[in-house]
Formats: sequence, structure tokens, C-alpha cells
Amino acid sequence: MLVTLKMGESLTRVADIVRAGAFFCSRASGGESRQAAPEPRLDRPCGLEPGSSPDFAQAVTALFRLFKERGVSCLLVGGVALLKYIEGRNTGDIDFLMSADSLSRLPEIEITGRKDDFAFGRFRGLEVDILLTSNRVFALAAERFAATHRFAEMEVACATVEGLILLRLYALPFLYSQRDFARVSLYEADLRMLMQRHRPDVPPLVDLLAPHLSPAQVRELRGIVREIQEQIQRSEQRAGG
Repeated sequence: MLVTLKMGESLTRVADIVRAGAFFCSRASGGESRQAAPEPRLDRPCGLEPGSSPDFAQAVTALFRLFKERGVSCLLVGGVALLKYIEGRNTGDIDFLMSADSLSRLPEIEITGRKDDFAFGRFRGLEVDILLTSNRVFALAAERFAATHRFAEMEVACATVEGLILLRLYALPFLYSQRDFARVSLYEADLRMLMQRHRPDVPPLVDLLAPHLSPAQVRELRGIVREIQEQIQRSEQRAGG
């Protein structure tokens, strides 16, 4: 089911989205945990824990209030942030960009896994994925591509269209190298929708990524961007014809 996240909605809307995503993930895995991948990839169980019935509405509200009370600087990214700009899918977790220091000030988040510049945690049964700003691309996204999303309860820093595109593009070469073609298809579809709906200037975003990728990866990204732009042009020509 396609969902959106409109300005001024309650944080309980985020809870509904995460609840539906976690339920779908559990059903898809037959009630057992399966492996999922964030951006670019870190394996961890997905879906509800057996026998668990977390109150997502309370958990989501409490988590965002905790950030506010501690003065933690973080940026909402991933599937939930994407719904601010396009219709998308339910997602079973919430993704944030933040520093390791900020994360250390949130002991209520139980860290269940770490790898490179990623940390996975749980907060009252809610899956929380952390992209750490020790990664220069993640730091760049946090510094340059932040906007404000107004929920009914509070305002939250959220990635811009350009920030989400930057992160999706950065993930793609790694996903291709891992032959994670299911995730590649989803990310490229996200890029196509963002580019068609909002018309961002994407080549400069690839330029920003160039120092952090190999020349071959940069060429690959430029080719992907051109292909998506051509797909958009063809679809609009058909619609207009």
C-alpha cells in the first residue's frame, strides 16, 4: 500500500507506518526474523520479535521527545523521510543521521549491532537505524541537506529531496557489488519518483560524491542518473502523446 507523510500530521502517523511495515515484514518471513539491508548495507533481523506487541505510538512519540529533551542533533532519513516527498511503501524502522557522541547520550536505545558507520538499535520494541556522521557523506547530508518537517507535536529535522537522493546514490554502488538487486530496484524507483516529482539538479550531487567513491563507481552513478532521466522523459512523452 502506498502511503505519505503530510505536514502537520501527528507522530502517531509515523507509528502507523512503522507498525504496518514491521507487521508485513514478519508475515513475509513467516513470523521468523529475516535479513534486511539499510543504506548501504548492514544485516540485521527485520520484523516483530516473536510474541512481542510494542506500542508503536507511545514508542515513536517518546523517542522524538527524548531527542528534544537531550538536545540531540539528528536528521530523519530513510523510508519515513521519503514519505514527506513522494508516495512510498510502509517501512518497519526509523532511520536517523547523528554523531556517535549524540548516540552515546541516548542509552535508552539498546544497540543490537554495529558495522562501520552504522548502528542498529531498539527503543521500546521500535527498530532504530543510525547512520553515523563519522562517514563524510553522512556528515555532508546532515550539514547541507536538512529541512524542517512540522508534526502536530513538534518540529523535526528531515532530509531534503537532495539529501535523500545523495544517500540513495551513495548506496547504489555498494548494493550492486553485493548483488542486492531487490534493494537496487527499490532505490532506483525511489530516485525516479523523487526526480520526476521535484526536478532536482542531480549531477552536482554526483559531483559531491565523487571524492568518496572510485572513478568507476562515479561513472556508474552518472550512467544510472542519465538512464533514469531518459526513463522519465520517455514516460512523459508517452503521457503527452
